[in-house]
Amino acid sequence: MTSEQSKKDLRIRSHVYDGMVKSPNRAMLRATGMTDKDFDKPLIGVISTWAENTPCNLHLEELGKLAKNGIRSMGGWPVQFGTITVSDGISMGTPGMRFSLPSRDVIADSIEVAMSGHNCDAFVAIGGCDKNMPGSMIAIANTEVPAIFVYGGTISPGKLDGKDIDLVSVFEAVGHWNHKDMTAEEVRAIECNACPGPGGCGGMYTANTMASAIEAMGMSLPGSSSHPATFEEKKKDVEAAGKAVMNLLEKGIYPRDIMTREAFENALTVIMALGGSTNSVLHLLAIAHAANVDLTIDDFNVFQKKVPHIADLKPSGQYVFQDLYEAGGVEAVMKYLYQNGYIHGECLTCTGKTVAENLATAPDLKPGQKVIVPLEHPKRPDGPLLILHGNLATEGAVAKVSGVKSRRHVGPAKVFNNEEDAVKAVLADEVVPGDVIVIRFQGPKGGPGMPEMLSLSGILVGKGQGESVALLTDGRFSGGTHGFVVGHIAPEAQDGGNIAYLHDGDTIIIDQDTKEITMDVSDAELAKRKAETTIPPLYTRGVLGKYAHLVSSSATGAVTDFWNKD
Repeated sequence: MTSEQSKKDLRIRSHVYDGMVKSPNRAMLRATGMTDKDFDKPLIGVISTWAENTPCNLHLEELGKLAKNGIRSMGGWPVQFGTITVSDGISMGTPGMRFSLPSRDVIADSIEVAMSGHNCDAFVAIGGCDKNMPGSMIAIANTEVPAIFVYGGTISPGKLDGKDIDLVSVFEAVGHWNHKDMTAEEVRAIECNACPGPGGCGGMYTANTMASAIEAMGMSLPGSSSHPATFEEKKKDVEAAGKAVMNLLEKGIYPRDIMTREAFENALTVIMALGGSTNSVLHLLAIAHAANVDLTIDDFNVFQKKVPHIADLKPSGQYVFQDLYEAGGVEAVMKYLYQNGYIHGECLTCTGKTVAENLATAPDLKPGQKVIVPLEHPKRPDGPLLILHGNLATEGAVAKVSGVKSRRHVGPAKVFNNEEDAVKAVLADEVVPGDVIVIRFQGPKGGPGMPEMLSLSGILVGKGQGESVALLTDGRFSGGTHGFVVGHIAPEAQDGGNIAYLHDGDTIIIDQDTKEITMDVSDAELAKRKAETTIPPLYTRGVLGKYAHLVSSSATGAVTDFWNKD
């Protein structure tokens, strides 16, 4: 295996070769605007996940131009590249949702190909949505040149009748309508006002969770994860990032110098304290795999036990991410956690300084703010992200229990092989309190693509069944999901996990305190069912076919290069 230093030494930019061999390269580059004086400048990529199909990414092209300004001001030659993105909120509940998680790896691969194929010396990645953010981070870990990430910022809350609303409000409104306590006109009013402009979904959902984690890890500038998309601070973030990546290049600071085990522990701490998305488990495992950091799914339980949940943020709380910004932001939360012994201060960051050095000048939480509660009086004394184990999930499953009062649920299974049939059953009132809805063959291989199920979970909450009915799947949930839900059940049904052999009426036990998820089915009966069950063949066409054949278990991050352990 080539050492890290050897890999750095082997990187030679094609546009600065000595001798006449450089002439063909320069001929092409002249057509892009470079002149003789530019050829010795570092070539700096600016990756924008700009797209017109979603508010999360709608504004990123202009932010990319600002990053280029910062790079130019420090003597670099910036080149902006684009990559694809898939909006979870728009694809939710449609066949397109199967392409969401695979897009993370397509994005990561495309960035690595573009940066490496063009011999870029460093790059800035700008993302604004659930999958393009971890996709950018996987690429940063794999590309092995100095790099920095910038979040496009949270959306501002929608307003209706003096209250903050957001995208999740729309999904829950459908449940209220089905429950006959909201009219179609009221649902439409929520729909028309929920998303007022650019930015990632506004609660402590996946985009804001990952932005917080990346800042905690030291890979984005202090304070930048909290700045809303349309605020002036966001424009300053990206220009500053352009300057900062040039500083990283000058000092020879590489992503794996920053993305250490301790940096990931800081990310886990911040996610638990803020009550982050279940998707963070998948994404942090995948980023750690790319960075060659030893992180396992059970590490989440280690931090769940010791980090209190202190943020009153949606989906289970009152406030949106913009409220956290106004309370002092993620940086102030990190300072509070650091002062109380929860954060590793010695970790290097993309500023070239340590976490402790950055936090020395960070703001405190603002007096009188209500978004972050005191550590002495937390929302709950431990973290809200649990890893569950049992004969229904021998590799593990993920639950987010913030706001969930019930500690244990025991009930009969109602089993579905797709989300559509489950939604129909709920809307037809065929699911009653005490039931456990199980949706299987939705995992990374079985979906394929591990689709999210915000539509169903939102309907259950809207119908008042968010806690009385449990919802289990080998697929995923949105960061906006709340209620008694368990996802990422592994092994998945497609891989012959025991979820594939559940029958209607089987008793399922879910317990927060014991972190248990079991099916009351004897080993003998399970063996009989396995012998009688035929698992459908893997999907074979196009991107989803490739993904289904390459992807690892959700318990290892659903990565597509799991054979690479070096």
